[in-house]
Amino acid sequence: MPPEPAPGVLLVHGLWMRSIAMRWLATRLRSQGFAPTTFGYYSLLQDTDAVVARLAGVLAAHPGLHVVAHSLGGLLTLRAVERLGDAAIGRIVCLSSPLAGSGAAAAIAARIPAGAQLVGHNRALLQAGIGRIPDGVDVGMVAGCVPRGLGGLVARFDGPHDGTVSVAETRVPGLADHVVVRASHSGLLFSDEVVRQVAGFLRGDGFEHAVEPPAV
Repeated sequence: MPPEPAPGVLLVHGLWMRSIAMRWLATRLRSQGFAPTTFGYYSLLQDTDAVVARLAGVLAAHPGLHVVAHSLGGLLTLRAVERLGDAAIGRIVCLSSPLAGSGAAAAIAARIPAGAQLVGHNRALLQAGIGRIPDGVDVGMVAGCVPRGLGGLVARFDGPHDGTVSVAETRVPGLADHVVVRASHSGLLFSDEVVRQVAGFLRGDGFEHAVEPPAV
């Protein structure tokens, strides 16, 4: 019998990034038996509706496709899932996506000259979040707790954070699983522990909750 095809995984980057930022993660997931591809967009210049419509089209064309999305990418992915309704969606892992709203985005827009332009056309989505996970989709969240990043310079966080997003901002009703790892916001994209956690969730095993990896 021919071997089973590798499960497809769509990688969606976050704010101020391009799809090349997901290359290391793609390579590591490929070594775990997945078939990753990337979804690129202009995070400052394209508005939410335009990106969500295109992302929803990709997901609709590939039923069962998994998604791993960093930061803003997670918000855009879940908006796309809402648009698709009952379409067949694979499992989704968000990497420090501020699903409950981003205090750092609000602070940058309010306190830094030209801050609204720095946050871009997805500012409303970043500040508001999504409220809850859409029904019928398995979404896991990997949050970071190493406070290294621009957000910590302009925003006040209550509790642990990764320098850009607080752990509390990554929690909303409906998450299937949630885990905190020792990584900064950008460090999540270069963490072996994140790869291990993501691979486990995408395979249906959930996250490991007793791991103490080194900081990234």
